[in-house]
Amino acid sequence: MEDKVCIVTGSNSGIGKETALALSSMGATVVMVVRDKERGEKAQLEIINKTENRDTILMICDLSSMDSVKKFAKEFVDRYDKLNVLINNAGVVFRKRQTTVDGFELTLSTNYLGPFLLTYELLPLLKSSSPSRIINLSSGLYKSGKIDFDDLQSEKNYRGMNIYSNVKLMVMMYTYELARRLEGTGVTANVVLPGFVATNLGRNSDSLLYTLGYLVVRPFQISAKKGAETSVHLASSDVVEGVTGKCFSKMHETTTSQISYDQQIQKRLWDKTIELLKL
Repeated sequence: MEDKVCIVTGSNSGIGKETALALSSMGATVVMVVRDKERGEKAQLEIINKTENRDTILMICDLSSMDSVKKFAKEFVDRYDKLNVLINNAGVVFRKRQTTVDGFELTLSTNYLGPFLLTYELLPLLKSSSPSRIINLSSGLYKSGKIDFDDLQSEKNYRGMNIYSNVKLMVMMYTYELARRLEGTGVTANVVLPGFVATNLGRNSDSLLYTLGYLVVRPFQISAKKGAETSVHLASSDVVEGVTGKCFSKMHETTTSQISYDQQIQKRLWDKTIELLKL
């Protein structure tokens, strides 16, 4: 991975941090994109100390803010002349419905709209850097997800984990649509199911019961390092060169639910997202 430039969002902890650590140890220039500067600096220092790779860079971006995403993308393009791997890893879930500065529901904005916009803004650089790779993280919870085009913002019915499942289905279907649109450009787009991983996903909840729920299932979860293996594989392996529009789990290609392959819904979701983001 030497001479390769990689972005990993949400890389101050969990799967993102382990992904950044692995790619840094391979010699890549790794741009750690985080929202919290203090936590990010701590993770960055830890990775540099472990890998001795001083091309482990920290940049700040709040994926729930579309202005922050655009600002970061501009700063990145001004600073780097290539981007070989974009890993949209950051993920959050909230018990109560909240809205962002843009008026979007927070889980939708951080997990889906922000990564969509970030990818959109960086596509010209990804294309000029081809062959390059886009890797989007979904979740096994996508299987219970639904896309309600009449209530994408979850104004009528909000349940934290249900919304998270819906959004992770969107990430999957968007990735398949993106891969089709990028055919012939040298840019691949694939989606990852990292497994039932022990991360800080639930720490954003303000409910003790919610947090305790995560602690109860923690013994049954795999480590973040194990969960990061598939992302690292897709980012670095020659075996997947040119592979696009697929889902991977445990470093192997896997099939997903019937609805996830519905191209009509994929296209409708794409068009609706472009409309929401005013692109």
